[in-house]
Amino acid sequence: QVQLVESGGGLVQPGGSLRLSCAASGFTFRNYVMAWYRQAPGKERELVAAITSDGSSTNYADSVKGRFAISRDNAKNTVYLQMNSLKPEDTAVYYCHVRRLIREYWGQGTQVTVSS
Repeated sequence: QVQLVESGGGLVQPGGSLRLSCAASGFTFRNYVMAWYRQAPGKERELVAAITSDGSSTNYADSVKGRFAISRDNAKNTVYLQMNSLKPEDTAVYYCHVRRLIREYWGQGTQVTVSS
């Protein structure tokens, strides 16, 4: 079965950096678009970044452009989210996502807290 396991979250000061990882299994990873979403308390889940199956194209939410970078390693079945210049408003649970056939799959999420 499809599994997405995120790691790398934590507490960081404003201006700091974190790198999230999502290890995928149960499907042919290299064939699918992968994405990161986030959900802050009291807010809807929102798309942060997405990357095509071969990694040749990416897109980002306006709020993270120039600060975050999504990448993938198809040999390791892993997608990453490098987050730089973090702001308090980046505080959220970050989720890895894949849409396979007619279903969507989510990881369990990893908490990112940006605070001094």
